Amino acid sequence: MSVLFISGIDTDIGKTYATGILAKALMQQGINIITQKLVQTGVGIDLASGEMNIADDIVTHRQLMDVPLQPCDLAHTTCPYRYKKPASPHLAVRLADDVLDPDVITQATRQLQVNYDVVLLEGAGGLLVPITEQLLTLDYIASQGYPVVLVTSGRLGSINHTLLSLEAIKARGLTLHSVIYNPIHDNAAQTDPEIATSTMAFLQHHLQQYHPDTYWLTLPYINQDKQRHTLPDFYLPNGFV
Repeated sequence: MSVLFISGIDTDIGKTYATGILAKALMQQGINIITQKLVQTGVGIDLASGEMNIADDIVTHRQLMDVPLQPCDLAHTTCPYRYKKPASPHLAVRLADDVLDPDVITQATRQLQVNYDVVLLEGAGGLLVPITEQLLTLDYIASQGYPVVLVTSGRLGSINHTLLSLEAIKARGLTLHSVIYNPIHDNAAQTDPEIATSTMAFLQHHLQQYHPDTYWLTLPYINQDKQRHTLPDFYLPNGFV
């Protein structure tokens, strides 16, 4: 297993945070790790060069990993497709009058595999987000056979969205590698503590019953105002990769 696909039950669920934290934990275990972004929308333009910036999520990954941008980031290998419109990739691609070729993403992943033991490939939005007019994210993952890491939360609706995502993964015959509970929203207005606690317990029980080989992880909660170097240690179970 040299590629793990990081998806989520919805947009703004914390895939980027989860990807960066996982990458840092794997680094601390001595694993040569890199992250990649399937496609990034909402990217700014460098005023000096007139070119699209490095993908925002890649920058966040490196900050969480506490490492500088890598040569493969500067060459855009870790995210070949970047678009200005903060929208679903299929729309952002169309508005940019561009064509997204999934083979370019695949070749970028393979190039990264040459130099790294593990690639964490973060998706855009949820599993059924369209990358192009004809291709859903899940179509692409299924074509590659990547194990899936699914990020969820405790806010209202998460049980439904999580179970729907698990059904979609199962229907494509993919491996559900792990489910990650992200507490990033637990103190927000849209998250009731009783609902969050119940959601976590329900999902853990569901996994034990129907996906007993799947890892369950709970990410550490951080105050967004804190500096990156104050991130708590996060340990992965033996055999995670």
